[in-house]
Amino acid sequence: MQEQKDVAIVGSGLVGSLLAIFLRKRGHKVTVFDRRPDVRKVEFSGRSINLAMSNRGWRALREVGIEDEIRKLALPLDKRAMHVEGQEVYFQKYGEDGEAIYSISRGILNRKMIDLAENAGAVFRFEEKVWDVDMQNARLYTGESEKSPWQEYQFDLIFGADGAFSRIRHKMQRQSRFNYSQHFIDVGYKELTILPNEDGSHKLDNSSFHIWPRGEFMLIAMPNLNGSFTCTLFLPFEGDISFESIKTEKDADAFFESYFPDIKGEISNLKKEFFKNPTSAMVTIKCFPWSYYDKITLVGDSAHAIVPFYGQGMNAGFEDIYVLDQKMEKYGNDWQQIFEEYQTERKPNGDAIAELSYRNFLEMSSKTADPMFLLRKKIEKKFASDHPELWTPLYSRVTFSDKAYSEALQIGDRQRAIMDEIMEMPDIAKNWNSPQVQNRIIDLLKE
Repeated sequence: MQEQKDVAIVGSGLVGSLLAIFLRKRGHKVTVFDRRPDVRKVEFSGRSINLAMSNRGWRALREVGIEDEIRKLALPLDKRAMHVEGQEVYFQKYGEDGEAIYSISRGILNRKMIDLAENAGAVFRFEEKVWDVDMQNARLYTGESEKSPWQEYQFDLIFGADGAFSRIRHKMQRQSRFNYSQHFIDVGYKELTILPNEDGSHKLDNSSFHIWPRGEFMLIAMPNLNGSFTCTLFLPFEGDISFESIKTEKDADAFFESYFPDIKGEISNLKKEFFKNPTSAMVTIKCFPWSYYDKITLVGDSAHAIVPFYGQGMNAGFEDIYVLDQKMEKYGNDWQQIFEEYQTERKPNGDAIAELSYRNFLEMSSKTADPMFLLRKKIEKKFASDHPELWTPLYSRVTFSDKAYSEALQIGDRQRAIMDEIMEMPDIAKNWNSPQVQNRIIDLLKE
């Protein structure tokens, strides 16, 4: 066992709550601060994208003994349902039989994780905003406002789990040689809902991740246990077809009827929520170092916020905690070494999943409806099936594996270059299943 430490976690979201459970398991005293009210006592914000739990997330939950509890909240999705304009709905399997991602409501999961952390002995202090941090001495300062009297707290260790716009990281940014970048994409998102049937059943296939790809924009839908679907509309902020261009209910009617006719019966509810729910931005944040003075470190989005198009934001954050726990097991009370190895190992993986997530937006919104892209995926799937020792598709390597994200990116780039050459072969559409194509892939892999 480690020597008990008095630990503060700033942020009661999914990653902060999981970290609290891990630290309590190791015998530490844990206090979690959050500027927001207790999410168990408020309505959901209408600002969420359903979560897609995959292997990395489940591994972390399994390690701390709560996997079975969380699986009760999840629905397995083993395929994409593609709603392409002018075509019947068709399905794309994610991986091998038995491989699936799991749809979970962010709000429901967060409430459960806080309950489990409290049951483990963590103390939560809601509506208490951190205004300043003394990193060298592990002190936090909270108060009602920046100008009101502050409460000082002394801790042994502080973890910043307070999201993309982290107060803890903001304090780090004032340090010399702290590297930081943020990049907003020109596409925003808005949460919408497809209600259940009157008998509580789902209106769409509830074992699929539904995608309506429309080039510059798209709609996705993920099922919930109560028969509803949480939908997310990804749309440019400005332009001819954009959030800015939909100003009236008439505009919204025309938009949904033009681009999503197969869910026409849902337009009334979609339109109502379109004007009720906020439009949110998406940002990629990179920074380094994540740790200072062997007393403070960043986890999750505070260290590496990413856009949500690979479904890996939560999984990457949970994997941070899993790796951090491994370092605690390895180095005991040497927190300087724990933090140093943790940040050195996780930084390149955070950068890699950020790049992969942005690329996947381009694939999901436009390429999934392109016949040549679908042929490309068919060739890859066939080769991977015939030669699993030689080829694991990138999506499976990221989603159904616990190998490093950085390794997945590197191998994925090589596979992409090989497939670029394959798609240039004469009559590839006619000969895609021929021995010549498979042999050419093998030759390219040897080069």
